[in-house]
Amino acid sequence: MAISTILFLIISFGALIGSFLMDGGHLAALVSLAPALVVFGGTIGAVGVSFPGNEIKNLGKVLKVAFASKQANTVKLIKYFKNIAFKTRKEGLLSIEEMISTDENMDPFMKKGLQMVVDGIEPQTVKNTLELSADLIEERHRVGIAMFESAGGFAPTMGITGTVMGLIHVLNNLSDPTKLGGLIAGAFIATLYGIGSANLFWLPIGTKLKELNFQEMGEKNLIIEAILCIQEGVNPNTLEEKLKGFLDKKQLEEYSGGESGEQE
Repeated sequence: MAISTILFLIISFGALIGSFLMDGGHLAALVSLAPALVVFGGTIGAVGVSFPGNEIKNLGKVLKVAFASKQANTVKLIKYFKNIAFKTRKEGLLSIEEMISTDENMDPFMKKGLQMVVDGIEPQTVKNTLELSADLIEERHRVGIAMFESAGGFAPTMGITGTVMGLIHVLNNLSDPTKLGGLIAGAFIATLYGIGSANLFWLPIGTKLKELNFQEMGEKNLIIEAILCIQEGVNPNTLEEKLKGFLDKKQLEEYSGGESGEQE
């Protein structure tokens, strides 16, 4: 689990609840079943109507990705491909066949590309196949992102709907002023739930999934470029310089530091 994601969720919700309590509010006043049912039930229902059932079934998996701690190590990946390039230059492309078949931890996308190279598939076919696979992966990611962004759009509207429903109860009880305060407060809790869940959960999760998708697509592009270079027999040092273009400034410093450490 990504501890940072959970931590910042706790901080954001904690800040809202803390400020409410500091102003003299009571925690029990924020808990109301009816507004929660309208907002969360309505939001989930609206998302369910908006997307096909087979995509809705993956919602849990998509959420799990957002909380997963797995991150691509681009620096390590470049060094890995450089070593493969040295091996294939010395021993030929067939020398990595055993490594491909025995390494159970190898990324399936990488394994697929390297296996195609070992099988002697033409470079353009390898490139087209891997790019298509990457596009399909990205398309699946976009669907997951769209579900959370849709929930972020529906939630505030459902909050307003809940508030309107609550105000109807208020108008029906104008003859009893003693009930008005509680009814009005309960009505506005729905708006709080809607806006709060949208801006502290649904939309942030969607944004994180976008960033994770961006990182993964960068990793996939690096893998494609590396595999094509290995197939062409590009010099390992040339391959290294080419792949370093995928690194940002901090990663370049890490890479250079790692190289120094290895030489020492």
